Amino acid sequence: MIYRDRKDAGQQLARHLHRFADRDDVLVLALPRGGVPVGFEVAKALHAPLDIFLVRKLGVPWHEEYAMGAIATGGVRVLNDDVIAALGIDAETVDQVAAREQRELLRREAVYRQGWSAAPIAGRTVILIDDGLATGASMRAAIVALRRHGPAQVVVAVPVGAVETCRAIRADADEVVCAAMPSAFGGVGRWYADFSQTGDAEVQELLAVARGGDRHHGAEASR
Repeated sequence: MIYRDRKDAGQQLARHLHRFADRDDVLVLALPRGGVPVGFEVAKALHAPLDIFLVRKLGVPWHEEYAMGAIATGGVRVLNDDVIAALGIDAETVDQVAAREQRELLRREAVYRQGWSAAPIAGRTVILIDDGLATGASMRAAIVALRRHGPAQVVVAVPVGAVETCRAIRADADEVVCAAMPSAFGGVGRWYADFSQTGDAEVQELLAVARGGDRHHGAEASR
């Protein structure tokens, strides 16, 4: 265990990103849901705006935690062809899983944004945050989708990640910050004392605080 919870992870990760503090061009984008509490703490420490970027993992049907790909806002789909081939997953199955996850992505977009427009990305240094990197499928989909919006720089930042994934993701991002890369990784949740699921309500509350909304309620949620 390295982190007490996602709040602690975000505070520790922010120390690795201090060079981005107080810059007008920086935008923190968190991957819901688990990345939002982490991103909230990073954005607060850097005095940067926070927004979300929607990505959904495409899990193998009989082992949903194992990613065979991911989809992201804007119709982007990134597939792990090696996994699909090794497990003999056919195209129809991939399409069915992708359609289901697309429905959930759209639902979350509506629930989390509540009418707020997405923050402008073009020309900005975007710090893309999740609570950890395992296979990297979701992060790769996010980067591909993000590039379509013309950011000046994409910085991937996570509290913990698998060594091989953190290295591989450097081919897609301009910079990668993995605060911890344990040699015996064993999954993101292994490195948190509290890795309980982040709910929709917590995401909404943290975003409200970041936007200057219900500060008292949101502050309670971030503890």
